[in-house]
Amino acid sequence: EIGEKGKAIMMNIVIERATAKDAAAMIEYLKQIGGETDNLTFGPEGLPITLESEEAYLKQLENSSNDVIFVAKADGKIVGDASLNRLVRRMSHRGDFGIAVIKEYWNQGIGSQLMEKILEFAKENSFEIIDLQVRSDNLRAIHLYERYGFKKMGTHPAFFKINQEYVPFDYMYLEV
Repeated sequence: EIGEKGKAIMMNIVIERATAKDAAAMIEYLKQIGGETDNLTFGPEGLPITLESEEAYLKQLENSSNDVIFVAKADGKIVGDASLNRLVRRMSHRGDFGIAVIKEYWNQGIGSQLMEKILEFAKENSFEIIDLQVRSDNLRAIHLYERYGFKKMGTHPAFFKINQEYVPFDYMYLEV
C-alpha cells in the first residue's frame, strides 16, 4: 500500500517483547535511530555496548515484571522500541519510559502500538506512575503522550547540550 507522498506503508508490524535473540538487531537499530534525530541521549555511534552485554541485558529482561523493552518489527527488522524501567526503593511505584521509531516509519501508528503495550505491562505489573522526559520542541512525541493522558509537570532548560547549545526538555507523567 502507498501512503501520502508515495511512501510505502508497512502493514505487517509486529510488536513483541525483546529477547536475547534481538541483541544484534537492537544494536544496529540504536545506531540508526541515533543518527536520525537529536531527540535521544546518543547519536549515530549508538550506545557503547557489546553484543554479549546486550544479549545478557535482554535475557535478564525477558521475564521481568520491573523492566521491559517492546520492539516493533517490520518484516523481521526492528523499526521501533519502547521501554519501561521500574525505579527503586521509595520510587518503586514509578517507572521511567522511553520510545523511539525509525524515521521512515513515523506517522504509521507504531508509537501508539508501542505505547499501548507499555501501558498494558504497567497495569499488569502494578506501576502507579510513568515518568518521561521529552525535548520541548518534539511536538509529535508530546502529542502522542498527551493523547494517552500524560501531563507536563515542568521544563529543564538545559537537559541536553548539543553543539554548544542547551536544549530544553519537558518532564511528563501519567498516573496509571
